[in-house]
Amino acid sequence: MKDFRILLKNVRPYAGLFAVAFVLMTLVGLFEAGRTALLKSIIDILSGNPNVVNVGLAARIDVSHYLPSGTNPLPLIAVLLVLFTAIRGSSEYLSNVLMWRIGVGAVVDLRQRLYDHILQQSSEFFAEHPTNNLTAHIISDAEKVQVAVSTLLADLLREGLTFLALLSLVFVLNWRLTLGVVLVGPLIYLLTVRFGRRLRRIAHSTQEGTEDVLDIAQETISSYRIVKAFGMEKFEQRKFREALLHLARTQVRAARVVYLSSPILELLGVLIAACFLLYARQVIAAGAMTIGTFAAYIVAMLQMYDPMRKLSRIQNYFQQSFAATSRIYKLLDTHTEKRDRPDAIALPPLAERIEFQRVSFKYQDSNDWILKDVSIDVQRGDVVALVGLSGAGKSTLTNLLMRFYDPTRGEILIDGMDTRGGKLVSLRAQIALVTQEVTRAAYAHDFIMERGGYETLIGERGVKLSGGERQRIAIARAILKDAPILVLDEATSALDTQSERWVQRALANLMQGRTTIVIAHRLTTIHRADKIVVLDRGRVVDAGTHDQLMSRGGIYRELYELQFSDEFLGEEGEAVRSP
Repeated sequence: MKDFRILLKNVRPYAGLFAVAFVLMTLVGLFEAGRTALLKSIIDILSGNPNVVNVGLAARIDVSHYLPSGTNPLPLIAVLLVLFTAIRGSSEYLSNVLMWRIGVGAVVDLRQRLYDHILQQSSEFFAEHPTNNLTAHIISDAEKVQVAVSTLLADLLREGLTFLALLSLVFVLNWRLTLGVVLVGPLIYLLTVRFGRRLRRIAHSTQEGTEDVLDIAQETISSYRIVKAFGMEKFEQRKFREALLHLARTQVRAARVVYLSSPILELLGVLIAACFLLYARQVIAAGAMTIGTFAAYIVAMLQMYDPMRKLSRIQNYFQQSFAATSRIYKLLDTHTEKRDRPDAIALPPLAERIEFQRVSFKYQDSNDWILKDVSIDVQRGDVVALVGLSGAGKSTLTNLLMRFYDPTRGEILIDGMDTRGGKLVSLRAQIALVTQEVTRAAYAHDFIMERGGYETLIGERGVKLSGGERQRIAIARAILKDAPILVLDEATSALDTQSERWVQRALANLMQGRTTIVIAHRLTTIHRADKIVVLDRGRVVDAGTHDQLMSRGGIYRELYELQFSDEFLGEEGEAVRSP
């Protein structure tokens, strides 16, 4: 019941439409029972016994009961039959359209809510939730919610109301016999619940298997160059097939549960009908029931079986939707977003300096410190370069500056104010980021026009662009943001000489008048930095200008000489290979 209430939360914004649809579905049930009730009068009239005597409540649904004696009721019955069918059909059509509209609206709202929630989360959240899992929640799980609202909920209400209307009719026709039939209800309910619980467990496994298939496919396709370079096609094909077979086995298990419930309920229905036939023979012979009443009763019972069968199957499908709903709301209940303090204020534009004061950082689930007691002073307008081996903590520092994470110890100040005391929007509005992924000022306009203009599709993650072109696009994006603080993360790494020259020109335009923090492995690109900070294993081990660091020796000089010799050897190798 809790899961059903959670599902109905998605319908709440459409309460008005839902109320209209509910009324229409009630009319479907009432006029379905009304058509069956007319059968009693038709059979009694056509049986050729004009002196048939109606007894009990059944007499009140006989059309002849409301007409003057001697009047032929068949013309009125014919008109009522057409009218009841028309009202039932139109009500079913309109209710289905309304419920579909509600379902589509609900899934749009849910997907937008999920998307907004995901975008608000911190970097820890994205580290723990793979991309395919998140997209599966937005697309696959949300689609199951739409099916639950548009189709399953509509079927549940329509079939449930029809069942109640027919149940009321059979009570009127013969309440004693119906009371005996109702006693079988708890057994049917227990069977339905048992099937539903088992199917829900299988549904969880099915959705997890779908995620595994998506993960393998995404990982293989996105890394197709590595797969082909190492000849791993056969391995990836086997891995993908194993995941598909596991998913298929789970789906077959679900099918067994779904399709087993209907035959069992059908067998119970036939047993009830057999007992009824034996009983009906006696009461008709005793004059306690007319042939028309018997015919209407048996037809109503058969019609009740169809809603019962559908309700059983709907219950099974609902369990799959409930599994998807629980996964969605578990994600929505995950809160890792950085929230502003109640007393947070908007940070004014950078006026003097950025200070890292004894900053230490480690991930919550780790005992290893990424940064330890790091202190750096960045003056407004300066270019400060962070250098060091991979894993030294360079990118982590910039992540802390932008509050993708918060320091475990220490503080980061902008003009003397702790960034955690400012509003997050005002902080990030001051920072432009050019990442290693990655208009004229960025030297990008010409190649953009050569490729078809600014509306040209460039493939997933810019796969149709070269590395230099992607980085110039990222630089153009940073220029448009026009932020006073600039973070260049590996901005010219892994580029050829010509691409690096274009990127360096674009960066020169971008850095004018801005406070810039540069992270670069290619130390030849940061000669002009006002300050170079050397990091090693999370600590600041040296700082100064290029000339100062070179004269002192140490890690920076070793890195510089090593890179210079590597680049020289690379150029020599190219010269040797040239004709």
